[in-house]
Amino acid sequence: MADKGGMKIMAAYESEGENHFRYVYGPVPSRRLGRSLGVDAIPFKTCTFDCVYCQLGRTTHKTIERKEYVSAEAVLDEVKRKLAEGDIPDYITFSGSGEPTLNSRIGDMIRGIKEMTDVPVAVLTNGSLLWRKEVQEELMAADLVIPSLDAGDEQLFQYVNRPHGDLSFERVVDGLIEFTRRFPGQVWLEILLLKGVTGLSSHVEKIVALAKRIAPARIQLNTVCRPPAEEFAFPLSTEEMLSLKELFPGRVEVILEDHSDRSEASAFSESREEDVLGLLRRRPCTSEDIAEGLGIHVTEALKRLNVLVDLGKVHSIVSGGRNFYIVTGSKSSLRSQEEGDQ
Repeated sequence: MADKGGMKIMAAYESEGENHFRYVYGPVPSRRLGRSLGVDAIPFKTCTFDCVYCQLGRTTHKTIERKEYVSAEAVLDEVKRKLAEGDIPDYITFSGSGEPTLNSRIGDMIRGIKEMTDVPVAVLTNGSLLWRKEVQEELMAADLVIPSLDAGDEQLFQYVNRPHGDLSFERVVDGLIEFTRRFPGQVWLEILLLKGVTGLSSHVEKIVALAKRIAPARIQLNTVCRPPAEEFAFPLSTEEMLSLKELFPGRVEVILEDHSDRSEASAFSESREEDVLGLLRRRPCTSEDIAEGLGIHVTEALKRLNVLVDLGKVHSIVSGGRNFYIVTGSKSSLRSQEEGDQ
């Protein structure tokens, strides 16, 4: 009988204490923030958007309802315990597997963290709720907010971000403009471009016009770099990204994958690599399956999977809006995974 949940491996991780942290993970290497201690205060794939490029797959709970999805006290306790271990990160970052501003107590969590450490607090958000005054107020204690803008008009906003029905493009943009003007810290605007869609120069010019109105301290251009929710979400080349960069005003960075930099791979021990491969040899798994099987956070599972993808040991396929990872050269298939569920 197949070991569906990887219980033996998970038991080993329990003995190490990794599963004692449900909402805090890392520190993990970040392309933008150095070593980031992640805070995930939202259930998996609970979001205001269902972006075609999301590496976590399709949104399973699309909502704009704000509530205390995760206990603020529990999150603060985990941050305190993690910092007590002495591994001090460059940032403490609210991100994870959903839209962090959906948690109605994100302000309490940010302020609580600021009381216990001098480590700057960042919030990675899709920006969809910044038009709400209470959301703006709750983020004021943060040091850095990185919202996203992935389209220049309503039509492509609906195509790329697939927002909740109560969200309009105009409302989201107005919220970005107002928040950036009010926020005392720094706002870095992330813009993710898709080949043949928002990456066309004619459409990028629309985004540029909006970026000028938002006036962030920094613009970060990105494209698809990990297996997306939809197979039709294609990345731009490095050359295309660098060319489009010239259209934007102010300080602009292109966030590129540097495959010559193996800092993540070097930190990825052979034992941890074998743990992931051990599960994938049984059957194809999603990042959520790996996280559950190893008793770690889904974002940490993604980091480990991404290293294996970069090393060519694992590849991914999209099925039903979910990303499944398979050992390269193996005979595993989604059919065997489905049979294992029976």
